[in-house]
Amino acid sequence: MEELAAARPGYLGIESARSGDEGITVSYWRDAAAARAWKQVAEHLLAQRRGRAEWYATYRARVATVERDYGP
Repeated sequence: MEELAAARPGYLGIESARSGDEGITVSYWRDAAAARAWKQVAEHLLAQRRGRAEWYATYRARVATVERDYGP
């Protein structure tokens, strides 16, 4: 999915972390329109369905705006 997302207009990057049975993946997009467009990509929709059916008993999606990002 990352390679497919990276080819989409407005894609900025992805971060992912896993610990045991739990994990988080965050994708970053230029704006809300780019994020919404990604959500409608057919291959992404199929991957979401497969994830719900085969891998994830529960999941949560959050949509947020990053105001600042800084570090050392």
